[in-house]
Amino acid sequence: MEDQAATEAKGGPPGAARLLLGAEPRYTRSEAASLAGVSEDRATRLWQSLGYALPGPDEQVFTDADIEALRTVTELHDAGLADHQTELALVRSMGQAMARLTEWQVGLMREMVIARAPDPTDGDAINEAGLAAAAELLPRVERLQQYVWRRHLLTASERVLSIGADRAEEVPLAVGFADIVGFTSLSRGLAEPDLAEFLEAFESSASAVVTDRGGRVIKMVGDEIMFSADDAPAVAEIGLGLADRISALDGRPDLRIGLAYGPVLRRLGDAYGTVVNLAARLTSLARPGTVLVDRELASALDGRPDYRVRRLRRVSVRGFTHLQPWLLRRG
Repeated sequence: MEDQAATEAKGGPPGAARLLLGAEPRYTRSEAASLAGVSEDRATRLWQSLGYALPGPDEQVFTDADIEALRTVTELHDAGLADHQTELALVRSMGQAMARLTEWQVGLMREMVIARAPDPTDGDAINEAGLAAAAELLPRVERLQQYVWRRHLLTASERVLSIGADRAEEVPLAVGFADIVGFTSLSRGLAEPDLAEFLEAFESSASAVVTDRGGRVIKMVGDEIMFSADDAPAVAEIGLGLADRISALDGRPDLRIGLAYGPVLRRLGDAYGTVVNLAARLTSLARPGTVLVDRELASALDGRPDYRVRRLRRVSVRGFTHLQPWLLRRG
């Protein structure tokens, strides 16, 4: 009874911890750190980096799985594969990615359960049905996630190993942004289901354009997609493809797109640096349905018959004085 009351107090339905973690939580943070052979301070930093709220000193929220995870991180450090700074960055990036994924998964599963429930207002029945659905789906979803991770790992490793001796984080890269014109006013006029359907259509179409042309989706944030490609023609095809395809969707607003090329810091799946900022500024300057590029990308595309670049007047924006945009069109 005490374990069930503790689980309910943490906000989860009875039985959720045992189902998802394999056991009921029974260790405090000091006990978990001690059993894992790490300091409590280090365990706390790792826990918070994963995105979890820090429990009170007497709260029993940890299981044997948490202790094993702490030991695994320690093994990475002891083997020389990660220093303390990289260690925190690694778990932080994994925590952020998984948090977004699980929020979506749980929301989707709850909608499915409610839609099939005889009484959608019965919270206890909904929780019970949700646990039953999770018990059935969890092994399959877990296998699928591992498959997707390994496939992406293969693709990323082939790309990084092909770079050679250069540091993978500092190689030249083409980066682009595309955002939906007038999204704020559009979202105010749509009911929540219609908005969700609209965003799903945008994300699906935009992701397909990027990957079909050899690019990679770095991230999607609401009405905006950030992507990259290894060379100028590839990112040009992505930018023009996005403008053509999204604008061709019935009733969809246009995109504004900005592209830039040059040295980029790649860290834990994201991209940083002046080139990234430049692409973002060009996106904000682009007219609906058009693609703007920076000087380096325009130079790399100059002379290629498939593309035309036209110099526009210089502008000053935050972080860049006398910014020179170029309009990209098909040849």
